[in-house]
Amino acid sequence: MVYVFLADGFEETEALAPVDILRRCGVDVKTVGVGGDSITGSHQITVVPDIADSQVTTDGLEAVVLPGGMPGTLNLEKSPIVKACVEYCVDNDLPVCAICAAPSILGHMGILKGKKATCFPGFEQELTGAVVCQDKLAVTDGKIVTGKGAGAAIEFGLAVAALLAGEEKSRKVREALQCR
Repeated sequence: MVYVFLADGFEETEALAPVDILRRCGVDVKTVGVGGDSITGSHQITVVPDIADSQVTTDGLEAVVLPGGMPGTLNLEKSPIVKACVEYCVDNDLPVCAICAAPSILGHMGILKGKKATCFPGFEQELTGAVVCQDKLAVTDGKIVTGKGAGAAIEFGLAVAALLAGEEKSRKVREALQCR
């Protein structure tokens, strides 16, 4: 099970494009509403998540995806459930994926030390200990995938898919989506 956490103020494209790509690859994905049964994104698009954060369990957890956006990133970082799932993934060598401002959460948690990562411009200083790669739309370093921003959401989703479903499935989805 892959959890994509949604908190009020999330960047819609950064959440839903990876969900779409992962589901096309056959990955079991659940969107998780942090603090509510419906979550409104930063562009006033309201989404009804698959489950509430109160239903989250680490049983069968395979990866976590954190979309950015403001104040969505700040709301994710305040959530003890989000942090517990991120820590569980790190402790169990499972993928942790974050895009835009959300890699700052990983930086604040000390997860990016010595790892290559990218983020939305202006958040570089929040990636504590990371080797920042701002020339890339998406960066994979071991089990950590980071993305630059909304315009990188498909590339980020494909990188997450490659890690979770394999390069071949990710490549086929890339072709189906008409991505270069």
